This record gives sequence, structure tokens and C-alpha cells, in this order.
Amino acid sequence: MDEMNEVEVFDRLSSVQRPMVTSRRLRHAVVLGGSIAGLLAARVLADHAEEVVVVEGRTGGVPQATQIHTLLPGGQAQIERWFPGFTEQAVAAGAVLSQPHEVERWANDVRAVDTPNSVLLTQSRDLLEAVLRRRTFATGNVRSVAASATGLTYENGRVTGVLAGRTLPADFVVDAMGRGSGLAGWLERDGWESPKLERKRIDVNYATARFARAGSTTTGVAVARYSPGYPKRTQAAASAIEDGQWMLMLATYGAERPPRDLDGFLARCADLPPVFGRIAAEEPIGDIKPYGMPDARRLRYDRLRRHPAGLVSVGDAVASFDPIYGQGMTSAALHASCLSEYLCGPATSTGTFFDLQKVIVDATWEFPVPPEIARAAVVDEWVGTRFNDVTFMLAHPATLAALEAAGQLQ
Repeated sequence: MDEMNEVEVFDRLSSVQRPMVTSRRLRHAVVLGGSIAGLLAARVLADHAEEVVVVEGRTGGVPQATQIHTLLPGGQAQIERWFPGFTEQAVAAGAVLSQPHEVERWANDVRAVDTPNSVLLTQSRDLLEAVLRRRTFATGNVRSVAASATGLTYENGRVTGVLAGRTLPADFVVDAMGRGSGLAGWLERDGWESPKLERKRIDVNYATARFARAGSTTTGVAVARYSPGYPKRTQAAASAIEDGQWMLMLATYGAERPPRDLDGFLARCADLPPVFGRIAAEEPIGDIKPYGMPDARRLRYDRLRRHPAGLVSVGDAVASFDPIYGQGMTSAALHASCLSEYLCGPATSTGTFFDLQKVIVDATWEFPVPPEIARAAVVDEWVGTRFNDVTFMLAHPATLAALEAAGQLQ
């Protein structure tokens, strides 16, 4: 698929128009995992299957649950597509919807211009999942089963069931088991081709603290990023969340670790743009929570020559990225859009789904930004808006290269 076609496909997949589904051609659909990706897949499947079962094993939640979870505009738009009124319900539950003038973005200690598309929904992951779960299982034909999936059954080249203590019948199965998904191993064990795993070293380390939100600033979201070679190396982000709290995250790459003690944490914040020092001066709540990710991962389902019909993967089960850009939840929401387009089309092989999904994964896996655009986005609202359209996953990255080629930079 050439770059122009990828832009067209991305634009189609990021549409917020609900498809018209007139009949359900599936009897039993099963989603493996009640993650954000799994819940969104279940909602899409509810339009196409008589029954949707979400299989959820006993877990303590995802390891990154204690970290910042800002819902980018691209993801928010997709969730609203499937759950109208979601944003209003999240805000009613305590989430914070920050307007452009309440969002501070800093690049190498220079405050970036406000852009009209910087409307960001922030909350803890627990709150976000609670609202999504409530909406998903309020859909009449979606239910949850507490079990651990251990494999699949097949017949005539397609999946027919899920092994989860007993065999759950399935015309269609979605793997939403996250970064630790065992599907590739199941496929290899059962004689199918297994997807190649690609890794990209990132070595990112986080430390996140909570503080009381007592009105020391009108900012709702703050982000500070530093380029390689700049004297400062600590990236930072802060989000207003429910219960009158802030989440403030410090991140470093490589061998360096952000401070995990309060004194060190506060000292590091004092070296950042002023908003971070004001937030860190508030009353601390609980312990500082560390988190690290050694690499980004991608399973190349799009390259398989032989794969069971009726079986796809979504979310981190396919690709996980550098979490500092906050694009994981939005990618998962766009994977749900891929699923919708695939199910609304003719009954073709699942390769069609993975071709659509590849466009979304490629847009995040490789994200080279021309330096001229990165610099202009800090000082020019017009360029900054289009730059943020891409980082917010509202537009394909190729649109930035088009700006440069057209000579539209000041």
C-alpha cells in the first residue's frame, strides 16, 4: 500500500461516523481479555454477533495502571463513536476535560503555542476502565465470563471455539490479552504459522506521584519534552484527575532512573518549567510509583501467509509503543475501527483486517518528524495544530511531510 493510500485509509478509519449494520452474521463472538482494547472490540462485535463473551482471567490490572493515562483526542472521538455521551459520563465520574488554554506544552523549556485541537480528557486508568466496562456490559448481548483461556479449537481452517475450562463456541475470536498474550504460542503449538516478533529498544523508566489539587494552577495538563543533546534529560507530564488530585510523572531513558524518593522527586521538578514545581509543592498522596518498559514490540500478523479464519488481535497484543507519547489507548480505539470496517465488508480472510490494522500500527511504530516541522510547531499555531493532529492520532504522519514538501513552513 503506497503512502497516499495509507493516508486515505487512515482518514477512513479515524472517521467518527457510525456504520449502518442491518443484520448480525455471527452467532458467537469471544473476546479474550477485558482490557480497554477488549472492551472496545466487544462493543464493535455487539453489532455483528448474537452473543459476545468477554473472557477475563484473574488479574491485578495492567502494570502501568498507576501511571498517567491521558486520552488523546483521536481516542476520545473513537470512544464517543461507539459510546455516545462517554465524555460527559467520564467527567461526571471525576475525569477532567482540559481546554486548549489549560494545556501547557513545553519543548526544550520553550512554551509551545496553544492549539485549538488540544482538548484532553484525563483521569486514572481505573476510572476510564470503569466507565467503559459499565457501558460495554450495558449492551444487551455482551457478557463477561471469569476464566483463563488456554487455547483455541479449529475446523476447516477457521476458529470454532475457545478453551477456557470448558469450550466456548466461537465464530469469531479477538485476542485482547495485551503485551503478554499467548496467542502466538498457541498458533505454533497447533501447527499454524506464528507471527514474527519485532522489538525496538527504548529503555524508558517512569516515576509517578500523586499530589492534592488545591488550586495552585489553572492548568489541567502539562508536558515537558527535551531533545537528545539538550542539557536536561528528564521528560515530564502532569494531569489533573478525579478526587481533586494530580498525577505527575517523570521519565528518563537509558540507565538513568527518575528519583523515587520524595525529596529527589521535588528537586527534579524544580528544574522543570514552573508549573511542575507548583504542582509538586502541593500535599503528596501515597507513594511514588515506578514503571519501566525496555522495548516496544510488534507482532507481524500482517505478514502471515496462513492464519485461522475468524481470529484477530488488537491493542498491545499486536503492538506496544513508547508509552511517553500516550498513544496506546488511542491505537486500541482505532483497532476497533479496523474491526468494524472489516466486519462491515465482504466475508474475506482476516488478512484484510490485518492490512487495515497495519496502517494504524505503522503510523505509530515509525514516527519520524522533520526537524523543521518540530521547531515550527512550537511557535506557529497553524503548524502546531497540524503537528498535534498527528500526535493525537487524528491525522496520518504523512500529512506532515506534505506540509514540508509544499513549502508551507514559515
